[in-house]
Amino acid sequence: MLKKCLLALLILSLAVAAGCSSGDETAKSARADLQDVTVMLDWVPNTNHTGLYVALDKGWYREEGLQVEIIQPAEGGTTQLVATGKAQFGVGYQEDVTQARAGDVPVVSIAAVIQHNTSGFASKRETGITRGREMEGKRYGGWGSPTEEAVLKAVVEGDGGDFSKVEILNIGTADFFTAIERDIDFAWIYYGWTGIEAEQRGIKLNFLELRKLDEALDYYTPVLITSEKLIRENPDLVKKFMRATAKGYEFAIDHPGEAARILLKYAPELDEQLVLASQQYLSPRYRDDAARWGEQKAEVWERYARWMYERKLLPKMIDVDKAFTNEFLPDR
Repeated sequence: MLKKCLLALLILSLAVAAGCSSGDETAKSARADLQDVTVMLDWVPNTNHTGLYVALDKGWYREEGLQVEIIQPAEGGTTQLVATGKAQFGVGYQEDVTQARAGDVPVVSIAAVIQHNTSGFASKRETGITRGREMEGKRYGGWGSPTEEAVLKAVVEGDGGDFSKVEILNIGTADFFTAIERDIDFAWIYYGWTGIEAEQRGIKLNFLELRKLDEALDYYTPVLITSEKLIRENPDLVKKFMRATAKGYEFAIDHPGEAARILLKYAPELDEQLVLASQQYLSPRYRDDAARWGEQKAEVWERYARWMYERKLLPKMIDVDKAFTNEFLPDR
């Protein structure tokens, strides 16, 4: 009787093992049918990236035959690594793409994540900075970019102020809220993240929105990017990626609460209430007044590139038609 029981257990275990092996092989085969794709972010995960995580979580990339991995930026910078094929896609900015194109770096913007620039200069209400010329005698905390200084100069002098009277401090990636309490009077922020956090902390800010100060500064930030090489050699991959990604952002537009929860699932270290509030702010701004999410206009690229060139931030004027494309956006 014991021998029969042992024999039955052996047969059962072999059957289970065979089933698991078969399941493992099936899973491996399924994965082998998917094309590996790397997407490199521009920073730590935040609500600018929600559509990417939604598309990943909903399985829309897999439906397109893609095995997508979303990673944080590596040393060397997202734009350069995408241009050289180290990542197939990335999150960048119109400023970076424009500078890259002027330096003959073959990177292309394939979608505007947000339709209008939501960044600007922020200060505590009591600092009294309500316009450009009131930045005189104040301390600005930045990261040391020539473009950053040119924007600041344009804002101050455009309002009749003396830019030489602005004290510029390089604070790098220091926390905005710590810095404005101790070291600086104002800084350049994205309202959809830092501005929303200020609201939640009960800190009243004066916020000078760049796009309202100069039409040329209403540029696309952030954007999704890829390389000329990938577009030339595998346009079908770009179409598949964008088809799924667009669905992710459209979902975030229509369902901000659920989309925020998905982002938190992949980035649980983020503050839950900040993510939820930020998503409510940002979701209607993804598409805004455009006919479809991701749409880019040549005049926006032309205005900003010309603005940069006139301020000697570019070695040469770029061909804007090669800097961006709407070709891979799905029709609504």
